[in-house]
Amino acid sequence: MSTAQPVVVTASFHPAEGRRDEVIAALEKAIPRVHEEPGCNLYCIQDAPDGTLLMIEHWDSAEALDAHGAGEPVAELNRDLEGSLARPVEVTRLTPRPIGQSAKGALLG
Repeated sequence: MSTAQPVVVTASFHPAEGRRDEVIAALEKAIPRVHEEPGCNLYCIQDAPDGTLLMIEHWDSAEALDAHGAGEPVAELNRDLEGSLARPVEVTRLTPRPIGQSAKGALLG
């Protein structure tokens, strides 16, 4: 993957039994800080029907995403989530494949 291309990421958070509110609170604390990071275009959580919290991210480049992953907001989020998840966060890096109309064929194309 070229590092100059935008990067879309999903991260699935699976709260442990009875810990959903703690996971949401940790994410609510981290999200505003991440929004200020260079290269962050989108960093939002969505509720899935099974109780999973799905983070959808869009970054200007792999370098911006890598800096985010090594940064203090993520380190603090990981500390805040300790013991609150049923399993490790599942992170997937995706590469946009624009098709059709530019405004509808890619996430923040």
